[in-house]
Amino acid sequence: MAEYKLLLPSMGEGVMEATIISWLFNEGDFIKEDDSVVEIATDKVDSDVPTPVSGKIVKILKQKDEVAKIGEAIAILETEGGSQESQEPETKSYEEVKDQIVQPEPDVVNALEQPLSSYSDNSFSNQNSDIYLSPLVKSIVQEEKISESELKSIKGSGLERRITKEDILGFLQNRGAVQSAPAPQTVSQAVSLVKSQPAPAQPISVNEGDEIIQMDRVRKIIADAMVNSKHTSPHVTSFIETDVTNVVTWRNANKNSYQKRDGEKLTFMPIFIRAVVKAIQDFPMINVSVDGDKIIKKKNINIGMATALPDGNLIVPVIKNADQLSLSGLAKAINDLAYRARNKKLTPADTQGATYTISNVGTFGNLMGTPIIPQPQVAILAVGAIVKKPAVIETEFGDVIAIRQKMFMSHSYDHRVVDGSLGGMFLKHVNDYLENWDLNTEI
Repeated sequence: MAEYKLLLPSMGEGVMEATIISWLFNEGDFIKEDDSVVEIATDKVDSDVPTPVSGKIVKILKQKDEVAKIGEAIAILETEGGSQESQEPETKSYEEVKDQIVQPEPDVVNALEQPLSSYSDNSFSNQNSDIYLSPLVKSIVQEEKISESELKSIKGSGLERRITKEDILGFLQNRGAVQSAPAPQTVSQAVSLVKSQPAPAQPISVNEGDEIIQMDRVRKIIADAMVNSKHTSPHVTSFIETDVTNVVTWRNANKNSYQKRDGEKLTFMPIFIRAVVKAIQDFPMINVSVDGDKIIKKKNINIGMATALPDGNLIVPVIKNADQLSLSGLAKAINDLAYRARNKKLTPADTQGATYTISNVGTFGNLMGTPIIPQPQVAILAVGAIVKKPAVIETEFGDVIAIRQKMFMSHSYDHRVVDGSLGGMFLKHVNDYLENWDLNTEI
């Protein structure tokens, strides 16, 4: 018999860890190769982890609600045959790197901690804080006497922005370089400092008959992401009303034959994405991200597609390299991602890497919306409902009034790097591509 370590497998670019939701087998159970053994959660996507070998589960190393890193052992199996060694990545413990951490000078710590130390205890106590720490991270915090104010300044890189061991060690390595800040010398100055901070939110009153509903995991992730985006990006939104009569006419003429030929529905979304891709190629500075004072211009055009789920939540699967797909290829990719999203069949990689996002608020009969930018993207487009309207049409014989198919589009963009001219011209180009849609386009 041999021991085999079941590792958390790689699940796509940018996915570094996952939370254990539930084990599908217990210790002592025999599992077969390719059996799904554990359910995990990464960001908004829940998925199963299969086993590459058959054997008996000897020990479960990661329990429900614990976080595991990619490549970390989550269970030990007993298998038949020769020795099977897993390729578990080498990691260093805190004790091994402790001596390499630069410790701050005492006067620097005193300068940072003194102003409010007379009025409250700044030492960290996880029992009175809403900051979640793993046992390992908590032990480092306590041993290094990291205050709660310092802890709140650390940007977590883990799931749901949790603070990881690497975040703590990185903070400690730079802690000694912190420049001494002038501390308030009087009580009045300390009180003034406190008053300058935003007032805490007032508690919400709950009346008789009110129902309290606890947010589920996905809703909390969405809420945090939306608040983070509004704090990060100064949002500006431009609007335009687009005549999509040609688009509607073309789709009506082709949707039945396309479904009969390819077994796929032909929606408006591939047409919208085609127009957006062309506009991005015209204005590539829309396809960027911001990293501090640096602008990262993306080579690939990956389009996120906001999708409503049956449980009321939202997910954004990504069409990779949308510029390399034909109209038929876009239709197939969109239908596949939408189906798997609504049936919880997406993989973590399916939601990673978007460089621009589209939200179809018209699905719900809305004329327009002001969408929030998914970080780290810098822009998002919302398309509204298509409605028939009387419109003035210019002809060689003069102006006439005709019934046209009209739609509003809303373009939200990050004003740090996208000014009104760029955001507006981009939207106008999307509009022009849709209004001038060729009725002879093949699919």
